Amino acid sequence: MASMTLSEQIQKDIVAAMKAREEQKLSTLRMVKSALKNREIEKMAPLDDKESQQVLSTLIKQRKESVEQFTKGGRQETADKEAAEIVLIETYLPKAAGEAEITAGVAAVIAEMGSPTIKDMGTVMKNVMARFAAAGQRVDGKVVSEAVKAALSK
Repeated sequence: MASMTLSEQIQKDIVAAMKAREEQKLSTLRMVKSALKNREIEKMAPLDDKESQQVLSTLIKQRKESVEQFTKGGRQETADKEAAEIVLIETYLPKAAGEAEITAGVAAVIAEMGSPTIKDMGTVMKNVMARFAAAGQRVDGKVVSEAVKAALSK
């Protein structure tokens, strides 16, 4: 049996959430499905899993920013709802790399490149992101950026 695409898996989970009457999960999955559909319409072709994962990563990034804003604004209930959505969306993505893995990846790339300076930060970033993508791991660009900056300013 062929493995399901991300969109098919989400559709299947929507049906399961409907049957189980899980309102929160259902609304999150529907939002994810419509984001994927919108991206598909923009592209005018079906998305492959990599493109679907990019859409989900964008959704997670938006949610993280929202959580930050809601927490600052004293709207903890809404922030918690967004945080719960992040957790659900992340289940459809490859495992995110931890901070230690990111630091090790940055160190390895810097070692491969010789001795890059802070001016080479863009190149180092690109290489680090490519390395994690090749390994099939998700990384937060902001965390990678901070790790690269810290490593290069030593």
